[in-house]
Amino acid sequence: MIQVENLHKAFGAIRAVDSVSFTARDGEITGLLGPNGAGKTTTLRMLYTLMRPDAGRVLVDCLDSAADPLAVRRRLGVLPDARGLYKNLSARENIDYFARLQGVPADEGARRREALIEVLEMRDFADRRAQGYSQGQRVKTAIARALIHEPRNVLLDEPTNGLDVMATRRMRQFMRDLRAAGRCVLFSSHIMQEVAQLCDRIVVIARGRVVADASPEALRLETGESNLEEAFVKIIGSGEGLAA
Repeated sequence: MIQVENLHKAFGAIRAVDSVSFTARDGEITGLLGPNGAGKTTTLRMLYTLMRPDAGRVLVDCLDSAADPLAVRRRLGVLPDARGLYKNLSARENIDYFARLQGVPADEGARRREALIEVLEMRDFADRRAQGYSQGQRVKTAIARALIHEPRNVLLDEPTNGLDVMATRRMRQFMRDLRAAGRCVLFSSHIMQEVAQLCDRIVVIARGRVVADASPEALRLETGESNLEEAFVKIIGSGEGLAA
């Protein structure tokens, strides 16, 4: 479980994140939505300890990310906005490297690696150098790398961005499988159809603040819209907080 409590982050006079609070629970998919520049990426970076908040705190499985960032990182699997593969390594080598960084024993790491390669359908490129990978191949490798230590909490920043239709369908099913396994899944997306299909709860950030935190059904009901995209537009346009 990920608990975000009263996060603040400023860059000079600009308040990128202003008193953001929400909870992403185990066994649920939580969507983090907002227009460009709303503070989503800054919030995510504070969640996975790349940035330190000016105020507030992040708890991951009750561990404070500021007090014990290494322990928190072990409990997180992160697909960042920049995929950051080592281009001269193959997919298998990228995954193995992160397994060693996370302290996974070699035999266990190899077993987990092969299981991820199978479920993510990576066998046709797993031994090729990452330089020249398609967008989908980069995303799959980055996700396998993020999950090699079997974290209970998974943060995915635009996981289907650039994927073709079939790869997108498989990625969405993979996220459902993570939820079914009891994982805490937090992801950002601009695709409202995807959010409506996957999310148990949606947190909307606008102008650095949480302006909605509710189920998709509750957001549609509160805004009087039958379509989630129209509900989202109304929420970020009004700036009025919605919660349920």
